Amino acid sequence: MSRRTTLLATLTAAAALLPAAPAQPAAPLRPPVPHFGACPDSVPKPAAPDRVECARVSVPLDWSHPRGPRIEVAISRVPASGTPAERRGVLLVNPGGPGGSGLPYAVTKRAKLPESVRRSYDVIGFDPRGTGRSAPADCGPMGGLFDSPGADPVPVGPAAERAYLASLRAMADDCAARERHVLPYFSTEQIAQDMDAIRAALGEPATNLLGVSYGSYLGAAYAARFPQRTGRMVLDSVVGPWDWYDFDVLQSRALLRQRDTFFAWTAAHADRFTLGADAAAVRRAYLRVRDGLTAHPVAGFGPAAFDRAVYRALGRTERWTGLADGLGAYLRDGTVDTLRPASAFDSPDSRTYEAANRLTKCADGPGPTPQRILADIHETRRADPHPVLTGMEASTCAYWHHRPAHRTPLGSPDAPPLLLVASAHDPVTPIEGARQLRHLLPGSRLITLDDDYSHGVFASRGNTCVDQTAAAYLIDGTVPTTDVHCTGPGLPGVS
Repeated sequence: MSRRTTLLATLTAAAALLPAAPAQPAAPLRPPVPHFGACPDSVPKPAAPDRVECARVSVPLDWSHPRGPRIEVAISRVPASGTPAERRGVLLVNPGGPGGSGLPYAVTKRAKLPESVRRSYDVIGFDPRGTGRSAPADCGPMGGLFDSPGADPVPVGPAAERAYLASLRAMADDCAARERHVLPYFSTEQIAQDMDAIRAALGEPATNLLGVSYGSYLGAAYAARFPQRTGRMVLDSVVGPWDWYDFDVLQSRALLRQRDTFFAWTAAHADRFTLGADAAAVRRAYLRVRDGLTAHPVAGFGPAAFDRAVYRALGRTERWTGLADGLGAYLRDGTVDTLRPASAFDSPDSRTYEAANRLTKCADGPGPTPQRILADIHETRRADPHPVLTGMEASTCAYWHHRPAHRTPLGSPDAPPLLLVASAHDPVTPIEGARQLRHLLPGSRLITLDDDYSHGVFASRGNTCVDQTAAAYLIDGTVPTTDVHCTGPGLPGVS
């Protein structure tokens, strides 16, 4: 049995041992109706005649002590454009993370939804606690995460491994120094209860959701906590029912497969990219770039920044041309402009994202031991000596100053059927996660976009089969009788 098969078997068994969802809580008193008004500048304006408006909903910091300290959750709303007879309620949307700001997502994601969905739902964006304008998290330097150039994120040898673990400990210490009072409360379970408060404040009987990536995990947590108030939910690019660290390890190994596919694709277009006529030659070119930036960073762009650029590009095939062009530009003239992202990694928004990401992941369940972290890096490097470990965010939970009492419950046999959507070769949220989560959501169906290699599918890949099936579910409640397979686009062309 392969290491990957063994790991998946272990995680499957662990998922089956998830604690049962708590009993359905009594409906809380309806909070005050939100006062909607102008949105901050970070929220784009939709095309006329649509409009966007924003408000705040007050929630307890700790839902187990509802009369204790409170925080505010920022929400946005784009009203349905159809007639009253077409209206189906509100559709909350979450873009992923954890740590992603959802306030502008009501506008940006709604613009891509099928017209029938736009006509039927008020689309509600929200910043989960810790993100954006909802008690934004601040972990300061995060153990040197924002250093420019940062340390090589792939430790090789005992000294580098000790430094790597020390940076994880320093990150945990930095978060505790600034956010100790919220460490237990920025969990997905608490965010799910915030979602229910938004539902209640808007006077809706059920929560409908389009949750992408981490948003799928959030939707499954809501279904576990509030199965009777769970409405129609599309969970897209599904995070599996595993501890976050286990998920991060699986993702790091899926990225190796995706990068090999990228190398072969680049070689197939050798006339365009001139990086090599076969995958092995492209890989050598890639390593020359990384080695060069490790030895001599360019204006702060070193191995950590390079790996972040690769991580981002591998998740969406429309970014592959830019990555290949960036490799070529560095090899020709030593420039990194094509590889460097438009937004600085140490920007205020990025700092909030990275802090909220760790606060939520480490509040959701137990972390790994330092020994396991190193053992998994060794195992990954045996598969490929040059992995991309950018997504190993939950490693810092090994040193976290709060130890969660239990794992986040996901799914419920009492929830209605949900619709799961996955790309067959998504390296960011591998399809095994959707298959495993479905076992915790009886009656739910999985739409697979075959021959596709990107993260984010519904109202993202432009696939009629996916979009029509999901729209029918959201509008009419039509659950497919069986799982659905849609024909994907295959590998991208070149521009």
